[in-house]
Amino acid sequence: MKESMTAQQDMLLAERFALAAGRIREISGQEQGDGGIAPVFMPYFQQTASFAEKLLDAWEWEGQERASLDTLRENCRRLYEDVLAEKYDRCCGNPAYLTGLYGREMGKLLAFVYMELYSQIPSVYERDQEALTVRLELFLEIWQSFVCALEEGKEAPGYGELQQIVYWFVSDYTESETEKRVESQLGTSRDFLYRYVMDSDLEDIRYLYTSGEYITEQEERLAAYLNGLPAETIEKIAATFTEGYRLGFVVAGKDLSKKRTVNICFPAGFERVIRQAVYNFREMGLTSIIYRASASVFHKRGSARIGFCGAAANKQFLYDHREDEALFLDRKYMGRKLEALKRAYELYREQADVHGGPACLESFGEAPFAPQEKETAPHLDEMQRQLSLEYAAASGRLVNSYIKGEERSFTIIAFPTPEIGPEFAQIFDAIIEVNTLDYSLYQKMQQVMIDTLDQAEYVRIRGCNGNRTDLKVALQTLRDPARETLFENCVADVNIPVGEVFTSPQLEGTEGLLHVTSVYLNGLEYKDLELTFRDGMITGYDCRNFSSPQENRKYIQDNVLFHHDSLPMGEFAIGTNMAAYAAARKYHIADRLPILIAEKTGPHFAVGDTCYSHSEDLPVHNPDGKEMIARDNACSLLRHNDETKAYFNCHTDITIPYDELGEVTAVSEREEWTIIRDGRFVLPGCEELNQ
Repeated sequence: MKESMTAQQDMLLAERFALAAGRIREISGQEQGDGGIAPVFMPYFQQTASFAEKLLDAWEWEGQERASLDTLRENCRRLYEDVLAEKYDRCCGNPAYLTGLYGREMGKLLAFVYMELYSQIPSVYERDQEALTVRLELFLEIWQSFVCALEEGKEAPGYGELQQIVYWFVSDYTESETEKRVESQLGTSRDFLYRYVMDSDLEDIRYLYTSGEYITEQEERLAAYLNGLPAETIEKIAATFTEGYRLGFVVAGKDLSKKRTVNICFPAGFERVIRQAVYNFREMGLTSIIYRASASVFHKRGSARIGFCGAAANKQFLYDHREDEALFLDRKYMGRKLEALKRAYELYREQADVHGGPACLESFGEAPFAPQEKETAPHLDEMQRQLSLEYAAASGRLVNSYIKGEERSFTIIAFPTPEIGPEFAQIFDAIIEVNTLDYSLYQKMQQVMIDTLDQAEYVRIRGCNGNRTDLKVALQTLRDPARETLFENCVADVNIPVGEVFTSPQLEGTEGLLHVTSVYLNGLEYKDLELTFRDGMITGYDCRNFSSPQENRKYIQDNVLFHHDSLPMGEFAIGTNMAAYAAARKYHIADRLPILIAEKTGPHFAVGDTCYSHSEDLPVHNPDGKEMIARDNACSLLRHNDETKAYFNCHTDITIPYDELGEVTAVSEREEWTIIRDGRFVLPGCEELNQ
């Protein structure tokens, strides 16, 4: 009976798809004035229908396996060409363009419909007929409302009518979309990307164009470069990556043998390394799951791309749509989303229980992105910002109840792409060296540093060479110095490369100004970023990205504070990896380093949750046997009474590079110990770090 029902559902879906496809092709081919809608709106519907027709052409194309590389390139570009920078000014996915034509409200909403269609390019390759069909039907429902409006003697339907179409679209499909997303992250049945990595002929770079992502010359060059490396080098890179994941469980005292799956996140071009990583994880008893970064409103978080992804066809396009939820978010929909998330995790409860967490290979090298802040893009209002925060907190608690923080781990490693410049090969070799340094040497010197810091009441950090930082970071109090420590001795486990000691500061007494002349956070560039702290909480913030102070503050509010009124300093750390710093200066790539490596090249400060979020009660011990006790702060301790106030669901590291660092000094009531002066380690026993 179940198989019969499934067959009937598949047949009905195929009929819906065929009907939608036929209607789309009719609209795309209509001449202006004979479409049954007001002529002023025909440019939008024709361009959007034309893009949808490209999706349908790609769906029906059967020659991909035999196609030449040039043909594959051409077809890929054809799918993405409308949003590329050279065409974006007149693209129907650009809210600024459409608001100029149709007004602020309607322009934003129509651009959203285009974006949802755009988000389904991967669905063509994965043969997800349902996902593509419901977006085609959304577009056709919007079209029909304009047809009906003209029949009633109106140029266009009211905005409220269109907004309700969008509202019920997201409400009706949030359950199925959420279930598919959770299944793709925890289950093994949606294995398109796994098969893409494991079954493709990686020596033939045409394989990149079977992924459904936007592929450029850079991804081709990266794949070709990795194909040219000896097998031993690939094995070394993959072993560092997977061993870091394993050590994350060992160091934290977590039982890896209970876990059965691991998520692997990576950018296109690194498939040869990832295939070896899959083999390595298999030897640990773990099945690798690869899921895709999504541009759909159902899954995205801002403009960040989390999961497997190709090149960004246009980062400004993604940035313009980062708050598309503003078009429909209300409390009822938020409740619907939470219900859908709980139902999905309940359905995959067993898979969640044996999931070990993510293993992320990140890339860097592209030019820093400084977005344009546009009033014409959708923006959450104050009530919606609060709802968004409530959802983030509630969904974080829910996910943690199924994938328990005290039982899971992660690892992150980063490598450059050819966009970093003509010395790419030399830089890649240098980063391999940085990522595979002898951790035992660092562990010893970092322990010297920790033994000093454990005697201090606070740490004083001051900038130089134009850096205006002047901070006092209060430290927590040791009850039993013989058995306890305030700083974790971090070597190359979850957080690769080696090289930092870190703590959760005491919020009370932590105060002053943190300033960085230029920094790259979560894919966005900040110029002259300033954060002011009092009792460990951000009380002021500014930058120099835009001419307007209001725009600068909003940029930070949206992308660093993530709509919170304030955030605590969740982490203070001292990076010790001078090899990474030296490589950055030698090749002039300091502005291109990801935070993963940059944080090891100076002291850094994380705003948001501590490093121990949701696992504060799990004991952590350093290699010398002492327990690291500074796992909580005044905010996270609120979890005992009201968990909704304890976590912020974000953690953003901000680093002061060595050449902007005047001093780092540990201070007690009776003594001071300078650890770094003028960008050099001067604490006895740590001088070798300067080499």
